[in-house]
Amino acid sequence: MAVNSVKELIVYQKSYRLAMEFFELSKGFPLEERYAMTSQGRRSSRSVSMNLREAWAKRRYEAHFISKLTDCDGENSETDTTLDFARDFGYITEEKYKELTDLNREIGKMLGAMLNSPEKFLLTPDA
Repeated sequence: MAVNSVKELIVYQKSYRLAMEFFELSKGFPLEERYAMTSQGRRSSRSVSMNLREAWAKRRYEAHFISKLTDCDGENSETDTTLDFARDFGYITEEKYKELTDLNREIGKMLGAMLNSPEKFLLTPDA
């Protein structure tokens, strides 16, 4: 079965879910974190699925596709670091931290697989 939309990709679904969960979780962060951890974590977590959509739109050009996937991977790593801070500052429980970092790691592995085999996702010239 051919994938017709980026929304069908499991990596997209997982990255979107992580962004939504981080958003809800960050509502409980202290006000002094509004412009640091809250804003930055929301931005980086959302950026993964947003950049995936951009990568999907650029599948005709391998270099552009890989560039956007690399952006996704970087933003996913940034989200992971934000989760580390949130745990270490006591803003989230160890259980929630494990859940979200496990999801983050899954997303990273999927992005890595896409980066290692971009040809599986590229459009052919006659497509």
